[in-house]
Amino acid sequence: MPPNTAPPDTPLPSRHVEALAALGTPRHFRRGTLLIQEGDFGDNLFIVQRGRLRSFLADNTGKELTLCLHGPLDYVGEMSLDGGPRSANVEALEATQCSVVSRATLLAYISAEPEFSMELLARVIRRARLATESARSVALIDVYGRLVRLLNQIAGDCNANGERVLQERLTHQAMAQHLACSREMVSRLLKDLETGGYVAVRDRWIWLLKPLPARW
Repeated sequence: MPPNTAPPDTPLPSRHVEALAALGTPRHFRRGTLLIQEGDFGDNLFIVQRGRLRSFLADNTGKELTLCLHGPLDYVGEMSLDGGPRSANVEALEATQCSVVSRATLLAYISAEPEFSMELLARVIRRARLATESARSVALIDVYGRLVRLLNQIAGDCNANGERVLQERLTHQAMAQHLACSREMVSRLLKDLETGGYVAVRDRWIWLLKPLPARW
């Protein structure tokens, strides 16, 4: 197993997030539970304590686009600050414990610890940039190019043989949700890369054996 299997977007520890989590109500969610539904109104912030969440968009045909994965000490639901509708769906990828913080508690904490507002703003800006990058990727880059970008993003450092293992054990369906394409397309591309000697699967982990070609 790779030495680090944390989601790529897990933030650095923050004393403010830990302090805020202590003010919330612990709740447990089963795998697949929908914590937030796009378009709904809500006023809770969810701080991950154990497990993982996935934020995603979905259309009425069932096609999904994963926006971000959230591990311990990350949080979702900060858009509730303006009282508007939720901008994305959020589900539990596995059994997950969150501290649920009300909007009133969050605002009171910001009032008492105003420097946290800058941390919160930086997180919102970062997520806006990630959303913009996702939209640009879907609009301007073909599926193979998006797959290469995803694999390179989640691959670890090279070993002595110049090989890199993915730090996240993603299924073909999960990759398809990241790339806004079909699972069959992902399976076909990975099979082609495996046949070409660029990719190998070892004990259910995907390895990149050499730099992936820019075009396929």
